[in-house]
Amino acid sequence: MGTPWGSLVLETCEGQVTIVDEPTYSFRSVDNLRTYDAEIRLAGGDFSSIHGVRIDGKWSAVFSATGGRSIVHQHSAIVVDGRLFLAVGDHVVSLNLVTGSMEWSRCVDTATCFGVYWDRHHEALLSHGELQISCLSVMGDEIWSASGADIFTEGFRCLDNGIEVIDFNRSVYLFDYRTGILLARK
Repeated sequence: MGTPWGSLVLETCEGQVTIVDEPTYSFRSVDNLRTYDAEIRLAGGDFSSIHGVRIDGKWSAVFSATGGRSIVHQHSAIVVDGRLFLAVGDHVVSLNLVTGSMEWSRCVDTATCFGVYWDRHHEALLSHGELQISCLSVMGDEIWSASGADIFTEGFRCLDNGIEVIDFNRSVYLFDYRTGILLARK
């Protein structure tokens, strides 16, 4: 059986992590379909995205963020060295897989974070945002960010020679892993 739409399952050394889209979840309500050990609002104001995270009955948490609406899909989260990096709305969150504690969160785009990626060869934690591409340290510091002429909705790939991103007008950008400098545009 496949993974349901709006969810993601990752196998880790600490157990199976399940991430689900929770668009109808109400904070502090007893009437939710699922309950979580922790409820974390990543930003003030109205939130547009809510994602729940569970790991084999050990811990659970639900996160809300502002910005454009994001849904859970294959690039919503990655596991790197005992941490889960999760894209929610306009944020990326780092969670300790053992304890479930949030180590940090960072707003990575003024609109939406479409996904989070890890390129092991370049040791690069990358955020694919609607308006910008960001490279973060595993500790949550922004190393660089770059934008284009239009929104980055048509593709994102980690290549050997750079990060390829395609905008709404089908312009192709190639950014340097280390500096974020635009290497090519066609």
